[in-house]
Amino acid sequence: MRTLIDIGEADLEALDRLAREENVSRASLIRAAVRDYLRRNAKEKQAEAFGLWGEGGIDGLKFQEEIRGEW
Repeated sequence: MRTLIDIGEADLEALDRLAREENVSRASLIRAAVRDYLRRNAKEKQAEAFGLWGEGGIDGLKFQEEIRGEW
């Protein structure tokens, strides 16, 4: 999918320089950067949620029964 984005002149020059050094296209660098950002962001969100209930000292079964009792 194609998309239109605005990138500052200094960033474009840096991307072009890096693309020449690595012998890849500017678009390829941008796709890799977006993939890397999304991967890192997803891992951070997973890490935030991991063990979320573990620190509360709540008995999971008791909590479940209380919640179901409200129905």
